[in-house]
Amino acid sequence: MFKKIAAAAALLIASSAAFAADANTFYAGADLGKTRIAGDKETSYGAFAGYNLTQAFAVEAGYRRLGERDNYGFKASGDAYTLSGIASMPVGESFSVFGRLGVSAVEGKLRSGDFEDSNTTTRAVIGAGVGYAFTPKISGRVEFQKTGSGIRNLSAGLAYQF
Repeated sequence: MFKKIAAAAALLIASSAAFAADANTFYAGADLGKTRIAGDKETSYGAFAGYNLTQAFAVEAGYRRLGERDNYGFKASGDAYTLSGIASMPVGESFSVFGRLGVSAVEGKLRSGDFEDSNTTTRAVIGAGVGYAFTPKISGRVEFQKTGSGIRNLSAGLAYQF
């Protein structure tokens, strides 16, 4: 039974080679999502760029606007800058699953009139998601990330492979 499952998995992985990420290529993209910070939900957006070291492993840098609020004359905002390793595995011809592990610098800002204060915290970032290759160059992804303590993000985005 195990041999049959292993053979089926090998065929499934081999059939996905048409849309797998090419090694030694760059990619860039953008996403839109929702961030939960301390119980509050905010709309988030981000951009990312990466390099596929192999078909299964990439290094990626990203920026995400976690959200912003304007209450009682105070404007608060949060941004995250990440550097991650991404391991992916194809699941079928166009689908893949991936995991992320890296470091994130989360910057919080508070402004009111002439007053401005900011604080940056460096923490680990972890994530998991699914990807779908529409063409060999254009793919979409949905990902959940945990950045810092108490910050969670769910986003959907598009990427273009150069």
